[in-house]
Order: sequence, then structure tokens, then C-alpha cells
Amino acid sequence: MKQGEENFEFVKDKEDEKGNYIFQKDKITKYGFYFVGIVLILIILVTILM
Repeated sequence: MKQGEENFEFVKDKEDEKGNYIFQKDKITKYGFYFVGIVLILIILVTILM
């Protein structure tokens, strides 16, 4: 069985009318990215210091 061609994007601009994307360039996505990054760094630091 052959599947259709996929047009997958990693980041989507607000103006683009795409459906296949992971992140959208807006304030909420940037806040979530930095929040998750800081939490991961804190978990790594606590694990190293213990």
C-alpha cells in the first residue's frame, strides 16, 4: 500500500494555512518552549548535585 506524499513542517508561521506542523510561531509556543527548557535544566542540575 502506497501512502500519499507528506508535506511536514517543524514550525508554522501564523499566516500559513498548513495543517502538518509541530510548533507555531506565537507567544504561547515560545513561552512553553522556554518553560520546558528551564524545567529540564533544573531537573538535570538537581540530579547532578544529589
